[in-house]
Amino acid sequence: MSYFVTGATGFIGRRLVKTLLNRPGPIHILVRDPNSEKLEALYQYWGVGRDRVIPVAGDLTEPGLGVDGATLKAIGKVEHFFHLAAVYDMQASAEAQIAANVDGTRNAVACATALQASCFQLVSSIAAAGLYEGVFREDMFEEAEGLDHPYFRTKHDSEAIVRRDCKLPWRVYRPAIVVGDSKTGEMDKIDGPYYLFKPLQKLRKMLPPWMPVVGLEGGRINMVPVDFVVAALDHIAHLPGHDGECFHLVDPKPLRVGDAINVFARAGHSPELSMRINARVLNYIPNSVKMALAMVPPLRRIGRQMLKDLGLPAEVLIFINWPTRYDCRETQKLLAGTGIEVPRLEDYAWRLWDYWERHLDPDLFIDRSLAGRVKDKVVMVTGASSGIGLATAQRLAEAGATVLMVARDEEKLAEAARPMQDAGGQVHRYSADLADMQSCDALVKQVLEEHGGVDVLVNNAGRSIRRAVNASFDRFHDFERTMQLNYFGALRLIMGFLPSMMSRRRGHIINISSIGVLANSPRFSAYVASKSALDAFTRCAASEFVDNNIFFTTINMPLVRTPMIAPTPIYRSVPTLVPEEAAELVVQSIIYRPVRIATRTGVFAQVLHALAPRVYQVIMNTAFRLFGDSAAARGLHGAQARPSPEQIVFAELTKGVHW
Repeated sequence: MSYFVTGATGFIGRRLVKTLLNRPGPIHILVRDPNSEKLEALYQYWGVGRDRVIPVAGDLTEPGLGVDGATLKAIGKVEHFFHLAAVYDMQASAEAQIAANVDGTRNAVACATALQASCFQLVSSIAAAGLYEGVFREDMFEEAEGLDHPYFRTKHDSEAIVRRDCKLPWRVYRPAIVVGDSKTGEMDKIDGPYYLFKPLQKLRKMLPPWMPVVGLEGGRINMVPVDFVVAALDHIAHLPGHDGECFHLVDPKPLRVGDAINVFARAGHSPELSMRINARVLNYIPNSVKMALAMVPPLRRIGRQMLKDLGLPAEVLIFINWPTRYDCRETQKLLAGTGIEVPRLEDYAWRLWDYWERHLDPDLFIDRSLAGRVKDKVVMVTGASSGIGLATAQRLAEAGATVLMVARDEEKLAEAARPMQDAGGQVHRYSADLADMQSCDALVKQVLEEHGGVDVLVNNAGRSIRRAVNASFDRFHDFERTMQLNYFGALRLIMGFLPSMMSRRRGHIINISSIGVLANSPRFSAYVASKSALDAFTRCAASEFVDNNIFFTTINMPLVRTPMIAPTPIYRSVPTLVPEEAAELVVQSIIYRPVRIATRTGVFAQVLHALAPRVYQVIMNTAFRLFGDSAAARGLHGAQARPSPEQIVFAELTKGVHW
């Protein structure tokens, strides 16, 4: 018994070779580079040497697979020629799929003919049936419908080559959507149902598992684990008397899309689709209307962005309303009594999820290092002489950024920058009063001349005032001062650097806002109003620049122990972040570029205010009465009263909120 296998290094192929090794005889495999590291690793996986699995240099796209005559003569006659090499990717270009799937099959048939193979075994796909409406039998071929997609068309055409042109005995196998190993979960790429895992993971992070979720219902999605495909393929290929037949390696009891999604949701501890709307209702919309809507550029763009945010390629939408059922009764008869059967998805879905989350999740391959984002980039940090700004500048300098430290006090700025400069950091100091618009303009002009602009702008400088409104009737300047620095100063820098970001088509603006904007903290009306203004500007501007590759991030920073809160003694007894922890939030915003970073307490406060504003006002008023004005706010001096137990408990329950 001798074998020749194309695609032996692929996901199915390498497992088939391992299974064939249980039978006697040499196995020849087609490879481009017989000396590649990938092939060496496979020999370790197979547990044999090159005397048993013999590499044959060739190329799928070359006539006769590019195998020369001397090699063909050395191989001699083979009993089984397995052709698995193909493009199994619905996102691949039509040209690439034609070259591999159609031309590759034609070249494989030529090679098998030269080797006088006893049987040519083609591993095709259920895609060869296209989008056939109804039940597609194993003996059906010409009846295929909906072959517009190049993947469907090339799979159908590759079968046609075998059926019409191959003079050797042949067999065709049509596996369903192949997922990972049911025993180990192992998979080599994200495809098919795996595209649903990232949206489910995002749901898990946003909502508790018991939260009801509305989703789509659709047709039946047919999935089989790779170990079933290989076992069935090996068994049927060696049964006598079945040449010229086609075999559906599918699940005889496929789940509906909604049920399958819920199985994976349970596996990933994500909320399930408790209410499902059948996608077939979309069929009642006339095709002319759907096509017209699809041609509207704004709608196309919005749709693409929604799919991008969910991590879904447009091709995956085909699976929602899959119209075809696959009859597999003949294949099931051949597998009866062998123990080879499709396991229930419920029994192994957790293994698929676990393997994906540990090995294939796209987030695993993001460069999470700060250096990967800022090395050799120009980053400006305002308010950099102390607190959050200084801690952020230190992290940036360590990561290899060119750091522009901005602060009003030149002496403190020089003292803060010196250790970073002594350590070899690319640190530049700029003294500026950001509450003075002329000083802002001078700073922007100098930075543009010396650095050509900034890649990342961190608007951190700010002024906070803790004083009740009824104690501020004669202090209108409090509102002017906070607005001047927190809003107009930051805005002046943004407007100054945006033109250069636009010309380079890249940039990131990070605004350090406050949890008070979400919590509507009493006694901070001046401070929160100025930060709210910056938040509102950011939301508006972000929408205008999203297509310029310019990102805006708002950090609703919780209470941080910095010199700014020193005048309020109660903050010494309540939970706060240290500057290094706050700087980590800035680092995360630089790496991931989210729209907003906020604590759960802040988000909860915002949601509660939206759902029950009057109740929320009562809660805030309770806090307002519990936490009095500081002595400084009342114009008094001397010792401060120690915080009461009630104040400490309330502050603990609302960690991070300014009181």
